[in-house]
Amino acid sequence: MGNPLFTILRTGVITQRDLFPALPDDANGLPMVTASPCLGVECGRCAKVCPTKAIGVIDDVVTLDRGRCIGCNACVEICSSGTLERDLSTQTAVATREELLLTNRTKPTTASIPTHLPFRRSMHIREVSTGDNASDLEVVASTNAIFDIARFGIHFVASPRFADALLVTGPVGRAMNEPLRRCYEAMAEPHIVIAVGVSAISGGLHGGGYAEANGVSGLLPVSAYIPGDPPHPWSIIHGILLAMGRLRHA
Repeated sequence: MGNPLFTILRTGVITQRDLFPALPDDANGLPMVTASPCLGVECGRCAKVCPTKAIGVIDDVVTLDRGRCIGCNACVEICSSGTLERDLSTQTAVATREELLLTNRTKPTTASIPTHLPFRRSMHIREVSTGDNASDLEVVASTNAIFDIARFGIHFVASPRFADALLVTGPVGRAMNEPLRRCYEAMAEPHIVIAVGVSAISGGLHGGGYAEANGVSGLLPVSAYIPGDPPHPWSIIHGILLAMGRLRHA
């Protein structure tokens, strides 16, 4: 067995020092709405191609709901006016559901995050997965040596009784409502909820189905929404820090 110290010295530090770097050029990212004039209902191809009905077009106003967007970028590929483009930013988390609604007319209102939260310096998180392995894997990746979420004072715990935040992934089907509510009620005050991934926000592709899998916001109060399917580890870290009150909106 090799010497661990020699291994560390040979490998060097692999933790990314630059916070929230942009995604590489060959990544999809999430779509964003630009100021370029939209062709409106005469075109409407973006709305027709969207598999989750995340896009609406009225007259020449296009609205993109990132809370429903799975990041397939089919709308970007078919948009001929440049109104929809790729967004390679990893700072995509927001504090309110309304801020996930992007339009080419008015900017969404940015909510202010309290700066006096008791867990501003550190946070213990209990994750509950309701059926989104992709987002679960990205949450796990945020704890590895590259992203090292622990350097921000953020740690995952096994029991909700020791948690400050409930991190939810998956569409939250009807059968998970009661277990999730019990987990939330077992947490000591104050505590918050963070929705990770489009499934946890709106149900994504599962929304409106027989299982009533429409996300967590209808069940529990949410303090931060992290869009993506799944979101990048940096986006997850950004959302958690935002919920802690340690970041301003980008």
